[in-house]
Amino acid sequence: MTIDTPAPKTTPRKKKLPLKQRYSLLTRDLDWDPSYVDKQELFPYTSYEGIKVHDWNGWEDPFRLTVDAYYKYQAEKDKRLYAVLDGFAQSQGHLTLSEASYLNSLKLFIQGVTPLEYAAHRHFAYLARYLEGPAPRFAALCQSVDELRHCQTQIHTISNYNKYYGGFHSWTKQKDRVWYLSVPKSFFDDAMTAGPFEFLIAISFSFEYLLTNLLFVPFMSGASFNGDMPTMSFGFSAQSDESRHMTLGLEAIKFLLEQDEANVPIIQGWIDKWFWRAYRVAALVAAMMDYMLPREVMSWKEAFELYFEEQMMGGLFPDLEFYGIKPPRHVDLAIAEKDHLSHQAYKILHNFSFAAAFTTHTPTDEKMAWLSEQYPDTFDEHYRATWEKHQKIEAEGGRVFVQGLPQLCQVCQIPMAFTEPDDPERISFRHSEYRGETFHTCSDGCQWIFDREPEKYVQAWLPVHQIYQGNCGGPSVPEVLDWYGIQPGDNGEYHGSLDDLAWQQWHSDDKTKHDDGKEA
Repeated sequence: MTIDTPAPKTTPRKKKLPLKQRYSLLTRDLDWDPSYVDKQELFPYTSYEGIKVHDWNGWEDPFRLTVDAYYKYQAEKDKRLYAVLDGFAQSQGHLTLSEASYLNSLKLFIQGVTPLEYAAHRHFAYLARYLEGPAPRFAALCQSVDELRHCQTQIHTISNYNKYYGGFHSWTKQKDRVWYLSVPKSFFDDAMTAGPFEFLIAISFSFEYLLTNLLFVPFMSGASFNGDMPTMSFGFSAQSDESRHMTLGLEAIKFLLEQDEANVPIIQGWIDKWFWRAYRVAALVAAMMDYMLPREVMSWKEAFELYFEEQMMGGLFPDLEFYGIKPPRHVDLAIAEKDHLSHQAYKILHNFSFAAAFTTHTPTDEKMAWLSEQYPDTFDEHYRATWEKHQKIEAEGGRVFVQGLPQLCQVCQIPMAFTEPDDPERISFRHSEYRGETFHTCSDGCQWIFDREPEKYVQAWLPVHQIYQGNCGGPSVPEVLDWYGIQPGDNGEYHGSLDDLAWQQWHSDDKTKHDDGKEA
């Protein structure tokens, strides 16, 4: 006798929701209206800047990343990156660089850029709590995680060089102390002490669009040209995130502009301010690209023309005209400086590298020939003679370092070494009066920023002033360098430095082994 058993019932599989609906569930549908706390008390920072937002649901994230997709995507990138790092370390890849002097640009990077990644992580986490709309809160949360990852991958990538070369060991300490690092640090301190919407314009728009494009694309290509595959790998791993950040920055601007016409002049003022602030920080990038890379991939001028003039001035700002936004104030001055910026910035670093956590050297004849080719209208006329004078002094056993401390710009905190736009032989000085005191700035752009918010910039922590006041370890150079955390061999002239001598010894040993093998 057979008994027919009924077939088991199957539960129909739920159809997978489309991405747009899943993203909506992740953001808007997880929001709630507070019941026992007033909204103004819950989100206290989104009104005092004067920005008006009528509909937070108007925010559209063009990427619509969900949590599972985000972490899967980042994990795949990390696998590829750490495979490169492991292979480079195991094969003694630090010996295959173009030369050890290349690493000075990487020292400047980890000292000046990596701390900014961590600062961005902290403040985007802050926005993820205090932005009123759920969609921008989630976008800020993702960017916060991005920035923390960038900080970590940069530390892991560069830590390999710390085993063999000087200048990498104390960057977390130096970021708050060393004079040239006050330039990028003051930028972020300025942004983090602003309101949430100004921070979005400062970082997601001005910093990401201007500085990131000029740093993470041409400079990382320069890393590849100089045999630094790990840096190239983390740079391009981060650049996919930066592209998303730039898109989100543009979305933030458009969202705010579409919410209320009264937002337009406020945002225009922020764009004017933060363009110039980011551009001044880019002076360090200009010096790195033109003078610190033994093998050049492109000049600062070429990168500026491609990534700023063509892409931003030729594409981005014409698009924003629809909303009433004009190109940034003082953009003409930045364009006029493109033939001079890197030369003047590197001259500052060269003059004062005895008090820096990296070394510098006078450009070689080959480097000067390249600079002459890249800057035919300015280098030979205004800068070649200075470097040839340095070459002559060094050939006689000397080395020029500026004795004394430079005057700093009250806003960008760079030494006052930039020249007038119409006269490259005359240093640009501007001064403003506030509460009976005189404050100096380096340009029309920095003066305009100071005059707009003087109460903010009179509080600037200027390293030179702090040294004169005895707040940096003591009155003498050795005491200041000890307070900075700079160790013997980190600073000064590259030729004859510990890095240079070690590099020569390692490659001398390789050559000896090679010659012995040939004889055998």
